[in-house]
Amino acid sequence: MVQTYYKTRIDQTLKNLDKIKDTLPDFCDKFFIGIQGRTSPLTRLGYAFDLKIFFDFLIKKEICKKSEVKELTLKDIDGITAFDLEFFLDYLNSFEYNEKSLQNGECGKERKLSAVRAFVRYFYKKDLLKQDIGSKVSSVRVKQKNIVKLEIDEVVKLLDMVELGTYSVSNHQKKYLEKCKFRDLAILTLFLGTGIRVSELVGIDEKDIDFENNSFCIVRKGGNKTILYFNEEIANTLKQYKSWKVKNFDNTEQKAFFISMRGTRLCVRAIENMVKKYSLLVAPLKKISPHKLRTTFGTNLYKETQDIYAVAEVLGHKDVNTTKKHYAEISEEIKRLAIQKIKLRDKNK
Repeated sequence: MVQTYYKTRIDQTLKNLDKIKDTLPDFCDKFFIGIQGRTSPLTRLGYAFDLKIFFDFLIKKEICKKSEVKELTLKDIDGITAFDLEFFLDYLNSFEYNEKSLQNGECGKERKLSAVRAFVRYFYKKDLLKQDIGSKVSSVRVKQKNIVKLEIDEVVKLLDMVELGTYSVSNHQKKYLEKCKFRDLAILTLFLGTGIRVSELVGIDEKDIDFENNSFCIVRKGGNKTILYFNEEIANTLKQYKSWKVKNFDNTEQKAFFISMRGTRLCVRAIENMVKKYSLLVAPLKKISPHKLRTTFGTNLYKETQDIYAVAEVLGHKDVNTTKKHYAEISEEIKRLAIQKIKLRDKNK
Protein backbone atom coordinates (compact mmCIF):
# COMPACT_ATOMS: atom_id res chain seq x y z
CA MET A 1 0.00 0.00 0.00
CA VAL A 2 1.34 3.40 -1.03
CA GLN A 3 1.90 5.74 1.89
CA THR A 4 -0.25 8.85 1.47
CA TYR A 5 1.19 12.33 1.71
CA TYR A 6 -0.75 13.10 4.89
CA LYS A 7 0.16 9.82 6.57
CA THR A 8 3.83 10.47 5.78
CA ARG A 9 3.58 14.00 7.16
CA ILE A 10 1.89 12.84 10.38
CA ASP A 11 4.49 10.10 10.87
CA GLN A 12 7.32 12.61 10.50
CA THR A 13 5.62 15.01 12.93
CA LEU A 14 5.27 12.23 15.50
CA LYS A 15 8.95 11.31 15.08
CA ASN A 16 9.93 14.95 15.68
CA LEU A 17 7.62 15.03 18.72
CA ASP A 18 9.28 11.93 20.17
CA LYS A 19 12.72 13.52 19.75
CA ILE A 20 11.71 16.60 21.75
CA LYS A 21 9.84 14.51 24.36
CA ASP A 22 13.05 12.59 25.00
CA THR A 23 14.65 15.84 26.20
CA LEU A 24 11.73 16.77 28.51
CA PRO A 25 11.06 15.57 32.09
CA ASP A 26 9.47 12.12 32.25
CA PHE A 27 6.18 13.41 33.70
CA CYS A 28 5.52 15.25 30.40
CA ASP A 29 4.62 11.90 28.81
CA LYS A 30 1.42 11.85 30.87
CA PHE A 31 0.47 15.29 29.55
CA PHE A 32 0.97 14.39 25.89
CA ILE A 33 -0.97 11.14 26.29
CA GLY A 34 -3.74 13.02 28.09
CA ILE A 35 -4.24 15.62 25.33
CA GLN A 36 -3.79 13.19 22.45
CA GLY A 37 -7.50 12.72 21.87
CA ARG A 38 -8.27 16.42 21.39
CA THR A 39 -5.15 17.77 19.66
CA SER A 40 -3.36 17.18 16.36
CA PRO A 41 0.23 15.87 16.20
CA LEU A 42 1.32 19.31 14.93
CA THR A 43 -0.27 21.03 17.95
CA ARG A 44 1.46 18.62 20.32
CA LEU A 45 4.78 19.24 18.57
CA GLY A 46 4.30 22.98 19.08
CA TYR A 47 3.48 22.42 22.75
CA ALA A 48 6.61 20.30 23.20
CA PHE A 49 8.86 22.94 21.67
CA ASP A 50 7.29 25.76 23.71
CA LEU A 51 7.46 23.77 26.95
CA LYS A 52 11.13 23.02 26.38
CA ILE A 53 11.83 26.76 26.12
CA PHE A 54 9.82 27.32 29.31
CA PHE A 55 11.72 24.62 31.21
CA ASP A 56 15.01 25.97 29.87
CA PHE A 57 14.00 29.38 31.27
CA LEU A 58 13.27 27.86 34.70
CA ILE A 59 16.77 26.37 34.82
CA LYS A 60 18.65 29.37 33.46
CA LYS A 61 16.95 31.84 35.78
CA GLU A 62 17.38 29.44 38.73
CA ILE A 63 13.67 29.47 39.48
CA CYS A 64 14.01 25.72 39.82
CA LYS A 65 17.27 24.56 41.41
CA LYS A 66 18.17 21.93 38.86
CA SER A 67 21.09 21.71 36.46
CA GLU A 68 19.15 20.45 33.43
CA VAL A 69 15.61 20.16 32.12
CA LYS A 70 15.35 16.37 32.46
CA GLU A 71 15.84 16.66 36.23
CA LEU A 72 12.72 18.78 36.78
CA THR A 73 9.90 17.24 38.83
CA LEU A 74 6.25 18.14 39.35
CA LYS A 75 7.25 19.34 42.81
CA ASP A 76 9.49 21.94 41.10
CA ILE A 77 6.60 23.01 38.87
CA ASP A 78 4.34 23.31 41.93
CA GLY A 79 6.72 25.91 43.34
CA ILE A 80 6.32 28.24 40.36
CA THR A 81 4.22 31.37 40.86
CA ALA A 82 2.15 33.54 38.56
CA PHE A 83 4.91 36.15 38.88
CA ASP A 84 7.40 33.62 37.47
CA LEU A 85 5.11 33.09 34.50
CA GLU A 86 4.93 36.84 33.89
CA PHE A 87 8.73 36.95 34.19
CA PHE A 88 8.82 34.26 31.47
CA LEU A 89 6.73 36.43 29.14
CA ASP A 90 9.15 39.31 29.68
CA TYR A 91 12.10 36.96 29.10
CA LEU A 92 10.69 36.04 25.68
CA ASN A 93 11.34 39.58 24.41
CA SER A 94 14.96 38.57 23.86
CA PHE A 95 16.55 35.29 24.94
CA GLU A 96 19.21 32.73 24.13
CA TYR A 97 18.27 29.20 23.13
CA ASN A 98 20.53 26.53 21.61
CA GLU A 99 23.24 29.16 21.14
CA LYS A 100 20.89 31.33 19.11
CA SER A 101 19.48 34.77 19.91
CA LEU A 102 15.70 34.70 19.63
CA GLN A 103 12.87 37.18 20.07
CA ASN A 104 9.13 36.67 20.44
CA GLY A 105 6.42 39.15 19.60
CA GLU A 106 2.86 39.12 20.93
CA CYS A 107 1.80 36.05 18.91
CA GLY A 108 4.83 34.01 19.99
CA LYS A 109 4.33 34.94 23.63
CA GLU A 110 0.63 34.09 23.56
CA ARG A 111 1.33 30.73 21.95
CA LYS A 112 3.88 29.80 24.61
CA LEU A 113 1.58 31.02 27.37
CA SER A 114 -1.18 28.79 25.94
CA ALA A 115 1.18 25.79 25.99
CA VAL A 116 2.17 26.39 29.62
CA ARG A 117 -1.47 26.97 30.62
CA ALA A 118 -2.58 23.70 29.01
CA PHE A 119 0.30 21.86 30.70
CA VAL A 120 -0.37 23.28 34.17
CA ARG A 121 -4.15 22.90 33.88
CA TYR A 122 -3.82 19.24 32.97
CA PHE A 123 -1.80 18.34 36.07
CA TYR A 124 -3.94 20.63 38.27
CA LYS A 125 -7.07 18.74 37.20
CA LYS A 126 -5.31 15.48 37.97
CA ASP A 127 -4.61 16.78 41.50
CA LEU A 128 -0.86 16.61 40.89
CA LEU A 129 -0.42 20.39 41.15
CA LYS A 130 -1.88 22.51 43.97
CA GLN A 131 -2.72 25.56 41.86
CA ASP A 132 -3.47 26.58 38.31
CA ILE A 133 -1.04 29.49 37.92
CA GLY A 134 -1.89 29.92 34.23
CA SER A 135 -5.37 31.15 35.10
CA LYS A 136 -3.82 33.94 37.20
CA VAL A 137 -1.88 35.45 34.29
CA SER A 138 -3.56 37.75 31.77
CA SER A 139 -3.44 36.83 28.09
CA VAL A 140 -1.01 38.68 25.87
CA ARG A 141 -2.79 41.37 23.93
CA VAL A 142 -2.16 40.61 20.28
CA LYS A 143 -2.55 43.65 18.06
CA GLN A 144 -4.94 43.22 15.16
CA LYS A 145 -2.92 43.45 11.97
CA ASN A 146 -4.18 45.23 8.89
CA ILE A 147 -5.50 42.91 6.21
CA VAL A 148 -2.85 42.40 3.53
CA LYS A 149 -4.34 41.16 0.28
CA LEU A 150 -4.34 41.72 -3.44
CA GLU A 151 -6.83 44.15 -4.90
CA ILE A 152 -8.97 43.06 -7.85
CA ASP A 153 -6.80 44.85 -10.42
CA GLU A 154 -3.69 43.25 -8.89
CA VAL A 155 -5.27 39.80 -9.15
CA VAL A 156 -6.04 40.39 -12.83
CA LYS A 157 -2.52 41.70 -13.44
CA LEU A 158 -0.97 38.71 -11.64
CA LEU A 159 -2.91 36.06 -13.57
CA ASP A 160 -2.48 37.84 -16.93
CA MET A 161 1.25 38.18 -16.30
CA VAL A 162 1.70 34.47 -15.62
CA GLU A 163 -0.53 33.38 -18.51
CA LEU A 164 0.85 35.80 -21.10
CA GLY A 165 4.44 35.88 -19.87
CA THR A 166 4.53 39.66 -19.49
CA TYR A 167 7.02 39.69 -16.62
CA SER A 168 10.14 41.84 -16.48
CA VAL A 169 12.82 39.26 -15.71
CA SER A 170 16.04 38.04 -17.27
CA ASN A 171 15.91 35.82 -20.37
CA HIS A 172 17.12 32.85 -18.33
CA GLN A 173 14.33 33.32 -15.77
CA LYS A 174 11.79 33.88 -18.52
CA LYS A 175 12.61 30.54 -20.14
CA TYR A 176 12.15 28.76 -16.82
CA LEU A 177 8.88 30.54 -16.03
CA GLU A 178 7.57 29.75 -19.49
CA LYS A 179 8.04 26.04 -18.76
CA CYS A 180 6.13 26.33 -15.47
CA LYS A 181 3.37 28.70 -16.53
CA PHE A 182 0.53 26.15 -16.80
CA ARG A 183 1.33 24.71 -13.39
CA ASP A 184 1.87 28.09 -11.72
CA LEU A 185 -1.30 29.55 -13.22
CA ALA A 186 -3.29 26.54 -11.98
CA ILE A 187 -1.88 26.94 -8.47
CA LEU A 188 -2.54 30.69 -8.30
CA THR A 189 -6.12 30.40 -9.61
CA LEU A 190 -6.84 27.59 -7.15
CA PHE A 191 -5.58 29.71 -4.24
CA LEU A 192 -7.48 32.81 -5.35
CA GLY A 193 -10.65 30.93 -6.35
CA THR A 194 -11.06 28.56 -3.41
CA GLY A 195 -9.02 29.97 -0.49
CA ILE A 196 -7.34 26.68 0.39
CA ARG A 197 -4.23 26.53 2.58
CA VAL A 198 -0.84 25.82 1.04
CA SER A 199 -0.57 22.57 3.03
CA GLU A 200 -3.94 21.50 1.61
CA LEU A 201 -2.86 22.28 -1.95
CA VAL A 202 0.41 20.36 -1.56
CA GLY A 203 -1.52 17.26 -0.47
CA ILE A 204 -3.84 17.09 -3.50
CA ASP A 205 -3.43 13.87 -5.49
CA GLU A 206 -4.54 13.08 -9.04
CA LYS A 207 -7.50 11.07 -7.75
CA ASP A 208 -8.73 14.05 -5.69
CA ILE A 209 -9.77 16.13 -8.73
CA ASP A 210 -13.24 15.53 -10.20
CA PHE A 211 -13.77 17.48 -13.42
CA GLU A 212 -17.25 16.01 -13.90
CA ASN A 213 -18.52 17.97 -10.89
CA ASN A 214 -15.79 20.65 -10.76
CA SER A 215 -14.86 19.54 -7.27
CA PHE A 216 -11.82 18.35 -5.38
CA CYS A 217 -11.05 16.68 -2.07
CA ILE A 218 -8.62 18.08 0.50
CA VAL A 219 -7.59 17.17 4.02
CA ARG A 220 -8.15 20.06 6.43
CA LYS A 221 -6.20 20.88 9.57
CA GLY A 222 -7.00 18.16 12.06
CA GLY A 223 -7.26 15.47 9.36
CA ASN A 224 -10.87 15.92 8.24
CA LYS A 225 -11.57 15.39 4.53
CA THR A 226 -13.62 18.06 2.76
CA ILE A 227 -14.97 18.46 -0.76
CA LEU A 228 -14.68 21.94 -2.28
CA TYR A 229 -15.84 23.24 -5.64
CA PHE A 230 -14.29 25.40 -8.36
CA ASN A 231 -15.71 27.40 -11.26
CA GLU A 232 -15.15 26.94 -15.00
CA GLU A 233 -12.25 29.41 -15.10
CA ILE A 234 -10.36 27.38 -12.53
CA ALA A 235 -11.40 24.13 -14.22
CA ASN A 236 -9.87 25.31 -17.50
CA THR A 237 -6.53 26.21 -15.89
CA LEU A 238 -6.44 22.84 -14.09
CA LYS A 239 -7.20 20.96 -17.31
CA GLN A 240 -4.52 22.90 -19.21
CA TYR A 241 -2.01 22.07 -16.50
CA LYS A 242 -3.02 18.39 -16.49
CA SER A 243 -2.58 18.18 -20.28
CA TRP A 244 0.87 19.79 -19.98
CA LYS A 245 1.75 17.42 -17.16
CA VAL A 246 0.73 14.31 -19.13
CA LYS A 247 2.75 15.51 -22.11
CA ASN A 248 5.90 16.25 -20.13
CA PHE A 249 5.70 13.70 -17.30
CA ASP A 250 3.75 10.81 -18.81
CA ASN A 251 6.10 8.22 -17.31
CA THR A 252 6.06 9.51 -13.74
CA GLU A 253 4.54 7.31 -11.04
CA GLN A 254 4.02 10.32 -8.80
CA LYS A 255 0.46 10.45 -7.45
CA ALA A 256 0.65 14.15 -6.57
CA PHE A 257 -1.36 16.53 -8.73
CA PHE A 258 1.08 19.44 -8.45
CA ILE A 259 4.65 18.40 -9.17
CA SER A 260 8.06 20.02 -9.52
CA MET A 261 10.09 20.12 -12.74
CA ARG A 262 11.80 16.95 -11.47
CA GLY A 263 8.47 15.13 -11.31
CA THR A 264 8.24 15.05 -7.51
CA ARG A 265 5.50 16.44 -5.27
CA LEU A 266 5.85 20.18 -4.78
CA CYS A 267 6.74 21.18 -1.22
CA VAL A 268 5.29 24.06 0.80
CA ARG A 269 8.50 26.11 0.59
CA ALA A 270 8.62 25.87 -3.22
CA ILE A 271 5.05 27.14 -3.54
CA GLU A 272 5.69 29.95 -1.06
CA ASN A 273 8.72 31.05 -3.09
CA MET A 274 6.75 30.88 -6.32
CA VAL A 275 3.92 33.05 -4.95
CA LYS A 276 6.41 35.54 -3.56
CA LYS A 277 8.32 35.71 -6.84
CA TYR A 278 5.27 36.56 -8.95
CA SER A 279 3.57 38.85 -6.43
CA LEU A 280 6.64 41.03 -6.09
CA LEU A 281 6.28 41.86 -9.78
CA VAL A 282 2.70 43.13 -9.41
CA ALA A 283 2.62 44.35 -5.79
CA PRO A 284 6.23 45.07 -4.70
CA LEU A 285 5.17 46.90 -1.52
CA LYS A 286 3.09 43.99 -0.22
CA LYS A 287 4.44 40.80 1.34
CA ILE A 288 2.18 38.32 -0.42
CA SER A 289 2.21 34.67 0.62
CA PRO A 290 -0.17 31.77 -0.08
CA HIS A 291 -1.98 32.75 3.14
CA LYS A 292 -2.45 36.30 1.80
CA LEU A 293 -4.01 34.82 -1.35
CA ARG A 294 -6.33 32.91 0.98
CA THR A 295 -7.14 36.22 2.67
CA THR A 296 -7.80 37.79 -0.74
CA PHE A 297 -10.32 35.05 -1.50
CA GLY A 298 -11.96 35.29 1.92
CA THR A 299 -12.33 39.06 1.64
CA ASN A 300 -13.89 38.85 -1.82
CA LEU A 301 -16.24 36.05 -0.73
CA TYR A 302 -17.35 38.04 2.32
CA LYS A 303 -18.01 41.15 0.23
CA GLU A 304 -20.07 39.13 -2.24
CA THR A 305 -22.10 37.08 0.26
CA GLN A 306 -21.95 39.26 3.38
CA ASP A 307 -22.33 35.94 5.21
CA ILE A 308 -19.57 35.36 7.76
CA TYR A 309 -20.82 31.81 8.42
CA ALA A 310 -20.54 30.88 4.73
CA VAL A 311 -17.00 32.27 4.65
CA ALA A 312 -16.07 30.31 7.79
CA GLU A 313 -17.46 27.11 6.25
CA VAL A 314 -15.59 27.51 2.95
CA LEU A 315 -12.31 28.49 4.63
CA GLY A 316 -12.57 25.60 7.06
CA HIS A 317 -12.59 27.65 10.27
CA LYS A 318 -13.93 25.55 13.14
CA ASP A 319 -14.82 28.68 15.11
CA VAL A 320 -16.65 31.49 13.32
CA ASN A 321 -15.01 33.93 15.76
CA THR A 322 -11.71 33.20 14.00
CA THR A 323 -13.29 34.37 10.74
CA LYS A 324 -14.82 37.43 12.41
CA LYS A 325 -11.45 38.39 13.85
CA HIS A 326 -9.72 38.26 10.48
CA TYR A 327 -12.44 40.09 8.58
CA ALA A 328 -13.60 42.59 11.21
CA GLU A 329 -12.40 45.50 9.07
CA ILE A 330 -14.46 44.33 6.10
CA SER A 331 -17.45 43.76 8.40
CA GLU A 332 -17.33 47.40 9.46
CA GLU A 333 -17.23 48.50 5.82
CA ILE A 334 -20.28 46.36 5.01
CA LYS A 335 -22.18 47.80 7.99
CA ARG A 336 -21.39 51.35 6.89
CA LEU A 337 -22.63 50.66 3.36
CA ALA A 338 -25.74 48.84 4.60
CA ILE A 339 -26.87 51.72 6.81
CA GLN A 340 -26.83 54.06 3.83
CA LYS A 341 -29.59 51.99 2.23
CA ILE A 342 -32.02 52.73 5.06
CA LYS A 343 -34.45 55.50 4.11
CA LEU A 344 -36.51 57.14 6.86
CA ARG A 345 -38.18 59.65 4.57
CA ASP A 346 -38.07 59.51 0.79
CA LYS A 347 -38.03 63.22 -0.15
CA ASN A 348 -38.36 62.40 -3.85
CA LYS A 349 -41.99 61.38 -3.32
